[in-house]
Amino acid sequence: MMGCGKTTTAQILAKVLPGYTLVDIDSEIEKSTGKKISEIFLKYGEQHFRELESIKIRQFLQNNNQIISAGGGAFENPENRRRFLENSKVFFLKASPSTIYERIKAENHRPLLRKNFSIEKIAGILTLREANYKKANYIIDTDKKSPAAVAGEIMGVINANS
Repeated sequence: MMGCGKTTTAQILAKVLPGYTLVDIDSEIEKSTGKKISEIFLKYGEQHFRELESIKIRQFLQNNNQIISAGGGAFENPENRRRFLENSKVFFLKASPSTIYERIKAENHRPLLRKNFSIEKIAGILTLREANYKKANYIIDTDKKSPAAVAGEIMGVINANS
Protein backbone atom coordinates (compact mmCIF):
# COMPACT_ATOMS: atom_id res chain seq x y z
CA MET A 1 0.00 0.00 0.00
CA MET A 2 1.17 3.52 -0.66
CA GLY A 3 2.89 5.18 2.29
CA CYS A 4 4.03 1.94 3.89
CA GLY A 5 7.69 2.61 3.19
CA LYS A 6 8.27 0.39 0.15
CA THR A 7 10.52 2.74 -1.76
CA THR A 8 12.65 3.91 1.16
CA THR A 9 13.00 0.41 2.58
CA ALA A 10 13.93 -0.94 -0.85
CA GLN A 11 16.62 1.74 -1.19
CA ILE A 12 18.11 0.70 2.15
CA LEU A 13 18.02 -2.99 1.20
CA ALA A 14 19.78 -2.25 -2.09
CA LYS A 15 22.67 -0.75 -0.10
CA VAL A 16 23.02 -3.65 2.33
CA LEU A 17 22.40 -6.64 0.04
CA PRO A 18 25.61 -7.17 -1.95
CA GLY A 19 25.04 -7.92 -5.60
CA TYR A 20 21.40 -6.81 -5.61
CA THR A 21 19.99 -3.97 -7.66
CA LEU A 22 16.90 -1.91 -6.95
CA VAL A 23 14.10 -1.73 -9.48
CA ASP A 24 11.30 0.71 -8.77
CA ILE A 25 8.48 -0.20 -11.16
CA ASP A 26 6.93 3.29 -11.11
CA SER A 27 10.32 4.88 -11.89
CA GLU A 28 10.86 2.43 -14.73
CA ILE A 29 7.46 3.33 -16.20
CA GLU A 30 8.28 7.03 -15.94
CA LYS A 31 11.65 6.47 -17.64
CA SER A 32 10.21 4.46 -20.51
CA THR A 33 7.24 6.77 -21.16
CA GLY A 34 8.82 10.12 -20.34
CA LYS A 35 5.73 10.87 -18.24
CA LYS A 36 5.01 11.08 -14.51
CA ILE A 37 2.69 8.41 -13.08
CA SER A 38 0.13 11.09 -12.20
CA GLU A 39 0.19 12.30 -15.83
CA ILE A 40 -0.35 8.76 -17.14
CA PHE A 41 -3.33 8.30 -14.81
CA LEU A 42 -4.80 11.67 -15.81
CA LYS A 43 -4.24 11.40 -19.55
CA TYR A 44 -4.69 7.67 -20.20
CA GLY A 45 -6.45 6.28 -17.13
CA GLU A 46 -5.66 3.69 -14.50
CA GLN A 47 -6.19 0.70 -16.80
CA HIS A 48 -3.47 1.92 -19.19
CA PHE A 49 -1.12 2.49 -16.27
CA ARG A 50 -1.80 -1.03 -14.94
CA GLU A 51 -0.97 -2.48 -18.38
CA LEU A 52 2.37 -0.63 -18.40
CA GLU A 53 2.98 -1.81 -14.84
CA SER A 54 2.37 -5.46 -15.77
CA ILE A 55 4.77 -5.21 -18.71
CA LYS A 56 7.53 -3.86 -16.45
CA ILE A 57 6.86 -6.49 -13.79
CA ARG A 58 7.14 -9.30 -16.37
CA GLN A 59 10.34 -7.74 -17.70
CA PHE A 60 12.11 -7.38 -14.37
CA LEU A 61 10.97 -10.63 -12.77
CA GLN A 62 13.03 -12.42 -15.43
CA ASN A 63 16.22 -11.19 -13.73
CA ASN A 64 17.85 -12.41 -10.53
CA ASN A 65 19.23 -10.53 -7.53
CA GLN A 66 16.82 -7.64 -7.62
CA ILE A 67 14.78 -5.79 -5.07
CA ILE A 68 11.58 -4.86 -6.83
CA SER A 69 9.48 -2.07 -5.40
CA ALA A 70 6.04 -2.19 -7.01
CA GLY A 71 3.15 0.20 -6.57
CA GLY A 72 0.37 -0.61 -4.15
CA GLY A 73 -2.03 -1.74 -6.87
CA ALA A 74 0.37 -4.06 -8.70
CA PHE A 75 -0.42 -7.04 -6.46
CA GLU A 76 -4.13 -6.68 -7.21
CA ASN A 77 -3.59 -8.08 -10.69
CA PRO A 78 -3.84 -11.89 -10.43
CA GLU A 79 -1.17 -12.44 -13.09
CA ASN A 80 1.27 -10.01 -11.42
CA ARG A 81 0.57 -11.64 -8.06
CA ARG A 82 1.18 -15.13 -9.47
CA ARG A 83 4.44 -14.02 -11.10
CA PHE A 84 5.70 -12.36 -7.92
CA LEU A 85 4.84 -15.33 -5.72
CA GLU A 86 6.39 -17.87 -8.12
CA ASN A 87 9.59 -15.91 -8.73
CA SER A 88 10.45 -14.04 -5.54
CA LYS A 89 10.00 -13.52 -1.84
CA VAL A 90 7.09 -11.10 -1.40
CA PHE A 91 6.86 -8.80 1.60
CA PHE A 92 3.66 -6.96 2.49
CA LEU A 93 4.67 -3.83 4.37
CA LYS A 94 1.58 -3.16 6.42
CA ALA A 95 0.60 0.14 8.03
CA SER A 96 -2.60 1.48 9.56
CA PRO A 97 -4.67 4.02 7.60
CA SER A 98 -3.78 6.74 10.12
CA THR A 99 -0.06 6.01 9.77
CA ILE A 100 -0.33 6.06 5.98
CA TYR A 101 -2.24 9.34 6.13
CA GLU A 102 0.43 10.95 8.31
CA ARG A 103 3.21 9.74 6.02
CA ILE A 104 1.69 10.96 2.76
CA LYS A 105 -0.56 13.89 3.68
CA ALA A 106 1.89 16.45 2.29
CA GLU A 107 2.27 14.64 -1.05
CA ASN A 108 0.24 15.65 -4.07
CA HIS A 109 1.31 13.07 -6.65
CA ARG A 110 -0.89 10.15 -5.54
CA PRO A 111 -3.43 9.63 -8.36
CA LEU A 112 -5.83 7.51 -6.30
CA LEU A 113 -6.04 10.16 -3.57
CA ARG A 114 -6.57 13.31 -5.65
CA LYS A 115 -10.19 13.60 -4.56
CA ASN A 116 -11.49 13.34 -1.00
CA PHE A 117 -8.10 12.54 0.53
CA SER A 118 -8.76 11.24 4.05
CA ILE A 119 -8.00 8.46 6.48
CA GLU A 120 -11.35 6.95 5.50
CA LYS A 121 -10.43 6.87 1.80
CA ILE A 122 -7.11 5.21 2.63
CA ALA A 123 -8.94 2.69 4.83
CA GLY A 124 -11.31 1.92 1.97
CA ILE A 125 -8.47 1.26 -0.47
CA LEU A 126 -6.66 -0.84 2.12
CA THR A 127 -9.80 -2.86 2.86
CA LEU A 128 -10.25 -3.63 -0.84
CA ARG A 129 -6.63 -4.70 -1.26
CA GLU A 130 -5.77 -6.38 2.03
CA ALA A 131 -7.02 -9.87 1.14
CA ASN A 132 -4.56 -9.97 -1.75
CA TYR A 133 -1.78 -8.29 0.23
CA LYS A 134 -2.08 -11.04 2.84
CA LYS A 135 -1.13 -13.58 0.16
CA ALA A 136 2.43 -12.25 0.37
CA ASN A 137 5.06 -14.63 1.75
CA TYR A 138 5.79 -12.32 4.68
CA ILE A 139 3.91 -9.53 6.43
CA ILE A 140 5.80 -6.82 8.29
CA ASP A 141 4.00 -4.16 10.29
CA THR A 142 5.65 -0.79 9.64
CA ASP A 143 3.66 1.31 12.14
CA LYS A 144 6.00 3.22 14.46
CA LYS A 145 9.07 1.77 12.70
CA SER A 146 11.74 3.51 10.68
CA PRO A 147 12.50 2.24 7.18
CA ALA A 148 15.88 1.09 8.52
CA ALA A 149 14.15 -1.03 11.17
CA VAL A 150 11.83 -2.51 8.55
CA ALA A 151 14.82 -3.27 6.30
CA GLY A 152 16.47 -4.97 9.29
CA GLU A 153 13.41 -7.18 9.78
CA ILE A 154 13.44 -8.11 6.10
CA MET A 155 17.16 -8.92 6.30
CA GLY A 156 16.41 -11.14 9.30
CA VAL A 157 13.82 -13.07 7.29
CA ILE A 158 16.15 -13.39 4.30
CA ASN A 159 19.06 -14.57 6.45
CA ALA A 160 16.88 -17.05 8.33
CA ASN A 161 15.66 -18.56 5.05
CA SER A 162 18.99 -18.67 3.20
